Amino acid sequence: MTPDPSRRGVLALTAALAALPTFTATAAPQRPADTPALDADPRHRLRWQAPADEHSMIEQGLPVGNGRLGALASNDPGREVLLVTDATLWTGGLNDTLDADGQFPYGRQDFGSFTLLARLTVDIPDHDLSAVSGYRRTLDLAQGVNETSYVRSGVTYRRQIFASRPDDVIVLHFSQSGGGRYTGTITLEGTHGEEPAVSFGAALPNGLRYGAAIAAYGSGGSVTVEGPHIGFTGCRELTVLLSGGTNYTTDAAASFRDPSLDPQKLARTKVRAAARHSANTLLRTHTADHHALFGQLDVSLGTSTAEQRSLDTWERLRARARDGVTDPELEAQYLQFGRYLMIAGSRGSLPLGLQGLWLDGNDPDWMGDYHTDINIQMNYWAADRTGLSQCFDTFTDYCVAQLPSWTDLTRRLFNDPRNRYRNSTGKNAGWTVAISTNPFGGGGWWWHPAGNAWLCNSLWEHYEFTASRTHLEKIYPLLRGACEFWEARLLTTTLPGTSREVLIADSDWSPEHGPLDAKGITYAQELVWALFGNYCTAAAELRKDGEFAATIAGLRKRLHLPQVSPSTGWLEEWMSPDNLGETTHRHLSPLVGLFPGDRIRPDGSTPADIVEGATALLTARGMESFGWANAWRGLCWARLKNADKAYQLVVNNLRPSTGGSNGTAFNLFDVYQVEQGRGIFQIDANLGTPAAMIEMLLYSRPGHLELLPALPDAWAASGSLTGANARGGFVVDLRWRDGKPTEARIRSAGGRTTTVAYAGSARTVTLKPGATVTLKGFDR
Repeated sequence: MTPDPSRRGVLALTAALAALPTFTATAAPQRPADTPALDADPRHRLRWQAPADEHSMIEQGLPVGNGRLGALASNDPGREVLLVTDATLWTGGLNDTLDADGQFPYGRQDFGSFTLLARLTVDIPDHDLSAVSGYRRTLDLAQGVNETSYVRSGVTYRRQIFASRPDDVIVLHFSQSGGGRYTGTITLEGTHGEEPAVSFGAALPNGLRYGAAIAAYGSGGSVTVEGPHIGFTGCRELTVLLSGGTNYTTDAAASFRDPSLDPQKLARTKVRAAARHSANTLLRTHTADHHALFGQLDVSLGTSTAEQRSLDTWERLRARARDGVTDPELEAQYLQFGRYLMIAGSRGSLPLGLQGLWLDGNDPDWMGDYHTDINIQMNYWAADRTGLSQCFDTFTDYCVAQLPSWTDLTRRLFNDPRNRYRNSTGKNAGWTVAISTNPFGGGGWWWHPAGNAWLCNSLWEHYEFTASRTHLEKIYPLLRGACEFWEARLLTTTLPGTSREVLIADSDWSPEHGPLDAKGITYAQELVWALFGNYCTAAAELRKDGEFAATIAGLRKRLHLPQVSPSTGWLEEWMSPDNLGETTHRHLSPLVGLFPGDRIRPDGSTPADIVEGATALLTARGMESFGWANAWRGLCWARLKNADKAYQLVVNNLRPSTGGSNGTAFNLFDVYQVEQGRGIFQIDANLGTPAAMIEMLLYSRPGHLELLPALPDAWAASGSLTGANARGGFVVDLRWRDGKPTEARIRSAGGRTTTVAYAGSARTVTLKPGATVTLKGFDR
């Protein structure tokens, strides 16, 4: 058995945790010296001609968020409704009492669930939708602002809603031109039984404290507290502020709660501080902060027609599906919408779960949790690729914070004799996770032995993009602990018909189908093979643990890797020539070596039969599935350089969802059909599909970049991509025309040498950190 982590490693982990943010008092934000130039590009503005039905907010409400505090807005003229969330407001806890089968309970109180914080309503009785004309609402992706406008009695009314990270408040600003006035009532309600109040505080049964508060000010009229409400009368302008949060902390030793923090009091402090500033000042501060991230990447996939541009967003989606005519600006907007959700949902708090930061009730399917067998990983595939590496840090910090609890649960519970996935070696070390994880170190549903490897490989890929030594040092204990787990778990077996001994994974389930206790599943073999290689590179880079790294390198050489089935012609999913599961299953678990891994490559470095077997298996899985599954398929086809199929899967995800069907909702959220007539929001497709679109334009691995590997005809006429991160520590700006690159600008973000390839030819580029080179002449 591998010994416990060294004291030095524990101290390093403690120091990393100390830097993590919580809902706390902060210094006054830095205000922009000048009014920032607003991005007026219509390519970045989504628009609709109808408000949301407050009973269909998850499909129609527009999302805002500051990375921790989020809301869905209805934008109804006479009754603005915001459903407000804080990323840390979870029921449940450590959940360390196993069920009779050795697996974890998975309920809303034991494991826990993500829940709503509050409901904010602004009632303006004489602004009923039937009494207004010229209604329009927009979501400005570049500025992070939701805006509504309409005309009543000759007066143009306008409202802006945004979630400011610098001020840590949600802002609603109501204005008008033409002599109009606002009169109405503001109501804040909790969602866990609290009565309406201008502020509230309470605690969940698990002891987590939470609170929220509102404030408001106006001009030309009066704003007064009227019992549990705030009333406003005759105001030319009105500003409403909301803040809230919990006493969640990242300290596992404190059970992830800070007993000294009073969320209600802190929320009051934050709204009062924001109320000292004009709405314009708050807006300028917010847009400067938001656009600093959004502006890091731009993409053009071609030019849409004037007729397409004249349609609102929902009508454009419907026209694209109905007519089958490419709408490249709409497709680029969908990519940018995914980036908007990342900025709004993943900054300085917990990572994005199944529904990101947005809910319409306290009972999200699958608890709105962190699924570790594809979903949380997919949520972060786009972050680095689309110029949002800073947003990835939330995922990293979550894993670092959870590691002490994951390690404790693994050592205490994994080898429980009732657990069908226990190590038959009798050894136990390191850490692993369950299929579902929560913010309190707990697992839910079944054990997921290979989940540790996949999480680590995702964290490692971020290092490949950023070349950040700080990040590498932070994740090193996770990588080492996962390797310790697998050193204890691997079994030695002799391949049938040979005398060759190999190492295979113990009993496991290939997510999420087939036998429950198969040994040597391809999913685990591929993930562990990658984990071992990544760990050895990390140990060498940090000059740590040379002896242990040598042991892991030796184990890696002995790992069994999948072969092609003589029966199906597919890459085997299990150590069997037979198909033991569902042919068109949503998961692509046996293809993790194709994507997100790099072991299987169509460039001649991988045996042809393996590439052909992977292609045959991907073909058999089909082109129709749930949104996230289509995104994964699209990424795999992009890796195989099949532009037509990769693009078709993007188009499939853009189909309008009707009656709960798979596709894109009115507000662009992806809809997952859980049963006939009922669909739910699941954010992974909104983030995985943009990752696929970028992979079609730029493939990278350390030491190698490939331009336009799967450029579809729909985008071939002309286009550009600027600010795309590439593995190896580079940033790429790319332009193309008639299907060929015209210019590629490569900047080192820490990387030094790479090949840049296109259509079979390659050039070697060597740069000092921060230096840039521009390449042309790709048509020769």
